[in-house]
Amino acid sequence: MRDEFIRVAGDEHYTPEAIMANVASGEIVITKNSNHKIKKVTGIGKGLRTKINANIGTSQDKVDIDHELKKIELCVKYGADTVMDLSTGGDIHSIRKTLMEHCPIPVG
Repeated sequence: MRDEFIRVAGDEHYTPEAIMANVASGEIVITKNSNHKIKKVTGIGKGLRTKINANIGTSQDKVDIDHELKKIELCVKYGADTVMDLSTGGDIHSIRKTLMEHCPIPVG
């Protein structure tokens, strides 16, 4: 059994088999990207607890990667399950790469 099923089952107080069955039926997804080494996978879907998503991002008026990294730190500290980067200013590819390298939870 894959580690993700076990980790999500523990977080959600289900059995790994129940998580696996619901993933197979399409009722649950597990956020994981093999290109991003996240520390905490998250289960999203039917019967699971409500998740907190935090939106961050640069703008054309303010491009400060250190500020965005501080936002991620606060998101994690206060319990966000996922982060969405909505950057519109600066080198967006580089910004997202840096955010993903430093963020222990899923980034979209």
